Amino acid sequence: MVNENTPYSLSGKRIWVAGHRGMVGSAICRQLEQENCEILTAGREIIDLRDQQAVSKWMTAQKPDAVFLAAATVGGIYANDTRPAEFLYDNLVIETNIIHAAKLNDVEKLMFLGSACIYPREAKQPMAEDALLTSPLEPTNEWYAIAKIAGIKMCQAYRRQYGCDYISAMPNNLYGPGDNFDLKSSHVVPALIRKFHEAKLKGSPTVEIWGTGNPVREFVFVDDCASALIYLMKNYSDEDHVNIGSGAEISIGGLANAVSKTVGFSGSLIFNTDFPDGAPRKLLDCTKITHLGWKAEIGLKQGLELAYQSFIETVKTSHSRASSSSYC
Repeated sequence: MVNENTPYSLSGKRIWVAGHRGMVGSAICRQLEQENCEILTAGREIIDLRDQQAVSKWMTAQKPDAVFLAAATVGGIYANDTRPAEFLYDNLVIETNIIHAAKLNDVEKLMFLGSACIYPREAKQPMAEDALLTSPLEPTNEWYAIAKIAGIKMCQAYRRQYGCDYISAMPNNLYGPGDNFDLKSSHVVPALIRKFHEAKLKGSPTVEIWGTGNPVREFVFVDDCASALIYLMKNYSDEDHVNIGSGAEISIGGLANAVSKTVGFSGSLIFNTDFPDGAPRKLLDCTKITHLGWKAEIGLKQGLELAYQSFIETVKTSHSRASSSSYC
């Protein structure tokens, strides 16, 4: 039932982080280690989150007290634009299975993680929570956005009809340790890190950047996001979703230059305007979460340095595994 007496204590609770191997899920797990709670995880080898029966059976057996729903099929513009059915189906069925199973198993509290892409392409900037469903979405990621909007509405519906203490949070563009660096499915920060790193190693004189470089974006370091999610889980209980942002924005061209400097690439940038830009600007209005007492702490410069370190470790690990497998 809805807990009107916030804060909600995580101490001593069994907490399921759905999607614990993803960038956000792993960051949530890192920070939950400080909360004196039991962290529950289940990889794909244990349950397919798209299988309703498997999800319900696992949750009945494990009986979590709280759930962070961070599991999702995610990707950048190219992945969204070329795999619309996957992005719509996978995300709809994952969130539906987990939210409904949470209700059946009397989960005390659930946090649904969405995305800033839920807002209209031409929404007034910065985008406040009430901008939702006021005009058309950005076409390149509308399938993912529709699924996330459905998740928000499902949490609201279960709250209204059954009194479930389910809340939703919408972070802006995330990056950091545990990111996806595959160029066909990654978001802009990891894609740029990999491009500039490989160009530096090859001694390439130029790096191609998709689009005009003009769109403006706000970026949130993933550990800041995890901090906000845990803070909201403890201190927020209401129907409306809550934005999570850093409050700072930068053009894609400016971001490319910042990543280039972080990586140590000294060549030139070439902008390929045959590729789409996406929404012209995406800045969140974070008045609500600021008034609740939370704000981001990690700036873009520090965040990019940490993200690049994570990429280097990822490369080292993959090379080590390749070397080991060659002796099998």
